[in-house]
Amino acid sequence: MIAAALAVMCGCRGTSPAPEADPRAAAGSAAHGSADTAHGGAPHREPELIKIAPDMMRDLRVTRGKAQTRATGETVSAPGELHVNEDAYAEIAAPVSARVIKLLARPGDVVTVGQTLAQLSSPELGEARAAIDAARARLDAARTTAERKRALAADRLIPERDRLEADAALAEAEAGHAAANAALRKYGGAAGDTSLAIKASVAGTVIERSVVLGQLADPSKTLFRIGDLSTLWLVAHVFERDAVRVQVDRRATASFAALPGKTTEAVVRAIGREVDAASRTIAIRLDVPNPDGVLRPGMSATASIPLGDAGGSPVLVVPAASVQRVGSSWAVFIPHGDAAFEARPIGRGRDLSGEVEVLSGLAPGDELVIDGAFLLKAEADKARGGAGHED
Repeated sequence: MIAAALAVMCGCRGTSPAPEADPRAAAGSAAHGSADTAHGGAPHREPELIKIAPDMMRDLRVTRGKAQTRATGETVSAPGELHVNEDAYAEIAAPVSARVIKLLARPGDVVTVGQTLAQLSSPELGEARAAIDAARARLDAARTTAERKRALAADRLIPERDRLEADAALAEAEAGHAAANAALRKYGGAAGDTSLAIKASVAGTVIERSVVLGQLADPSKTLFRIGDLSTLWLVAHVFERDAVRVQVDRRATASFAALPGKTTEAVVRAIGREVDAASRTIAIRLDVPNPDGVLRPGMSATASIPLGDAGGSPVLVVPAASVQRVGSSWAVFIPHGDAAFEARPIGRGRDLSGEVEVLSGLAPGDELVIDGAFLLKAEADKARGGAGHED
């Protein structure tokens, strides 16, 4: 029935007369059909296509996806949000109050460990350098005095008390030098007398820079936020009755409100150890790969997480929004180029948490329309004279 519907539809849409058939092409087609029949197969037929005008394509806002295989079994869908991967994330601040004299990194820049992000000027750094120079001079003098008095004491030319006092003065000078060194170390990679370099402690992308040139940097305020965004954390909020059945390292899927039709693989990495008293949910953390950088921390998401033990044979699934009733059959729309679509009948199976099991008609990896499928169905129904009611 669907083939007849599409034939009628395409006939309604055609506005130009069909070109005359080339006799040689017809003969070739006949020979090909005879060969197919001789081998026991049906003659090859091109699919009937629904062609959409370019201006209408803009209104349809079609998004595409692919048929994928999933493990069978019970799953739960839970809302969540994306976060940075805290194992590869750093918030960088100035070690002391200092004036920003140069900025060397912008939001979105990719940086490496040890790369200089900003230069700060601090009078305190000059004071710390002067203090360590003075401590070093005192230490050198105390060491020389102690060595001389030990030699004199060994020859019994001075009382033992003088040697002990020299040793005590040396110990005090060593402690003072160590304290001055510790005071200087807090400035990190200082360059020059009063210049302080702020460097990246992790490799990744500059997510935020909250400082401007000339600003007085406060040690309590973050200047840069840097993170490796190639993998993000998805924190899903799962009701406690389901969360206790989730297992670490199970594969799940994630979809995003900002990216209709995009489904991403995820892996369960951690299950929270307490229940939120207000929502009665447990936080479950999943790793989500982000190789193309499209996903961003803060995006809302929905995670589909398997429950219980892994088992069962895999099944082919597509997003529920892609499956439409066309005539008397369930169908999905297969793109042919940018503005032509084939309504392909499928065997519909179970509904699986926002997805539909496909029993026949598709193969893993087949591309299909997700958002916009309902409007394509409406176009198909319009071409058939409004006969697209559901049975």
